[in-house]
Amino acid sequence: FPAVGTMALSDVRKADLLALLDAQKSAGKMRTANVLLADIKQMMDFALEREIIDRNPLATVKKNKVGGPSVERDRVLADDEIKLLVSAIAGARMNKRSARAIWLTLATGVRVGELMGAIWADALPTEPKPRKAKLDALQAMANAEGVKLGIVDLAKCTWYLPTTKNERDHTVHLSDFAIEQVQFLKQHREVLTDSTTSELSPWLFPATDNRKPVCVKSFGKQLADRQREPEQRMSNRTKATTALMLPGGRWTAHDLRRTAATVMARCGFGSDVINECLNHIQTDRMARVYIQDRREADQVQAFDSLGKRLAELTAVAMRSNVIQ
Repeated sequence: FPAVGTMALSDVRKADLLALLDAQKSAGKMRTANVLLADIKQMMDFALEREIIDRNPLATVKKNKVGGPSVERDRVLADDEIKLLVSAIAGARMNKRSARAIWLTLATGVRVGELMGAIWADALPTEPKPRKAKLDALQAMANAEGVKLGIVDLAKCTWYLPTTKNERDHTVHLSDFAIEQVQFLKQHREVLTDSTTSELSPWLFPATDNRKPVCVKSFGKQLADRQREPEQRMSNRTKATTALMLPGGRWTAHDLRRTAATVMARCGFGSDVINECLNHIQTDRMARVYIQDRREADQVQAFDSLGKRLAELTAVAMRSNVIQ
């Protein structure tokens, strides 16, 4: 928008848009260039369908000419790395909630946007009309911050997402390991900064003022900042630049989601159950249309097995840290 935002859409040329993409390529941001290309092409197609423009100037531009072919990440944390995380997180000087966010992501496989959009079930009134009003207000706030609202209910051991990336609802079962992380967050729940009635924040991961969720990019930045060489440290950021480095190389929040799926597979669960746990849509159109079973009972077993395995791995690591 700073570059072409003041121009009439019909005046935007292919060269104007390629300049934006070339700027990303010059900075070495190939993945960003490809994402930007896809976003702009989608916007232009929207305008083309409504006859705002006569043609899409980027219609003939392909990813291999911009950021190159997309490379699928396959990073998965090994069992030994999960054990190493116990001591790594302890020395990473992270926000206490962010430290628990790592374990909660591993235990549930949720996306970062879903993680940051989680609210407490007791933040919603029990009466239907006040409940809907409160839920609508929080949903609007979640939309504004780019996160997916989800209701965490400790009594039911569930994390319910009314809407998701796949435009359907999804329920995550909270294992004992996941509950342990949520209980910690509940113990450190804070009062709203401008509240006169000691009202608690509705968000599991609130921003500084506790009234809205923390920025969706914050978690990823905290992980990335702790996986740099000291000379690559960014100004005014953590000095613990190597704290979260693991033998298998750099890892991201989404790699934790992939690791959760992999651990489930190693526990003996099939891809159909794991895909439901991760809220993936069936790729087989016929199966998607005719099989309407979400495998809820199997999902509960898979999440419990995942939690049990994580508890075993972290317990071993914690015992090994004890000095007699």
